[in-house]
Parts: sequence; structure tokens; C-alpha cells
Amino acid sequence: MARYCEEKRKTAETEVLVNINLDGSGETNINTGIGFFDHMLTQIGKHGFFDLNVEATGDLEVDFHHTVEDVGIVLGKAFAKALGDKKGIKRYATVFTPMDESLSMVSVDISGRPYLHFDVAYIAHTTGNFEVQLVEEFFRAFAFNSGMTLHIKNMYGKNDHHIIESIFKAFGRVLDEATGIDKRIKGVMSTKGAL
Repeated sequence: MARYCEEKRKTAETEVLVNINLDGSGETNINTGIGFFDHMLTQIGKHGFFDLNVEATGDLEVDFHHTVEDVGIVLGKAFAKALGDKKGIKRYATVFTPMDESLSMVSVDISGRPYLHFDVAYIAHTTGNFEVQLVEEFFRAFAFNSGMTLHIKNMYGKNDHHIIESIFKAFGRVLDEATGIDKRIKGVMSTKGAL
């Protein structure tokens, strides 16, 4: 069965369309109007082996917050729907990923219980014209709309671009591992019989 979903959201501030195929090859088409954010979303698809299309328009003349958060909301919902009943998935994964001098850890439990622990210290307020605090907003929106427990920690780093990119690459890799099917799993990976 194909693990694919298309999800939309339209508000007075943004309009977002997401297509995701969890069993893809890492092909992406990302256009949010925010170059740095597009680059980071591409990392999720590429390193998670997800085919991912994101089209977003937003009130960028105000700031990037609404667009970044709403993409997280829509992508989180699409991810959850694409997973379906979660039968056979590994559910848990933890990945460490370097980007030059930076090293980040991302750990996930696709549990149905949304939670975000975000432990990242940045060097500056922005990287280019992108406010670094928006990274946490994206991951909070994703975690709470996908029903995922998500822990993100940057171990160390000196360049904000590298720190953020190591997180997004780790996130793609951890999702690939946690959504992987293990034929030994009968039903779902839970003693409760449901996720």
C-alpha cells in the first residue's frame, strides 16, 4: 500500500500545499519563498528518501513566521496521514549527524503523543535573512500535528547554518529509520496494540 498523502491549508496569512511519498527516492520540489527554508526542507526529503513537494505562499512582508509554522503544520499532518495505521513501522530511531564542525542528535518516537524537546544554542539571531528561532517553531508545528515525540539537541557547533543543516539532515534520516517497515513486527510496535 502506498504511503502517500496530499494535504492543504489556507488561511488569511498563508496557503500551503504538501505532497509526500514516504517510500520515494528523495526527489523534492520546494517553493516557500524563503530560500534558506527551502534548502532545509530539501534536506528532509533527500536524507529521508521521501518524495516531497511543498508549495507555500505567505505574508513574507510581515515576516517568515507564519509561513514556516504553517508548513510545519501541513507537513506534520501529511506525514501522519501517509503513515496510515503505522503497522510494521519501527517507531523509534535516534540519529547523530555531523555538518562540518557541528554535530546534532535527533530522536523520535512515532507514538501518537506529541512532544518537542529542543536544545539548541545559536551563535547569532539570523543566518542570512532567516531568524534562527523559527527552526524550533517549525519542529514544534511538525511534532504536534504528526503526533510525534521529538527530541532535538545540537551537541556543538560554531556556524548557525551548519548547526541548522545538521538538524534537518538528522531529521530526514531519523524519519527514514523510524518509518521503516520491519517484517518481524506484527501489527504495531506497542504492547497496547495501538499507536
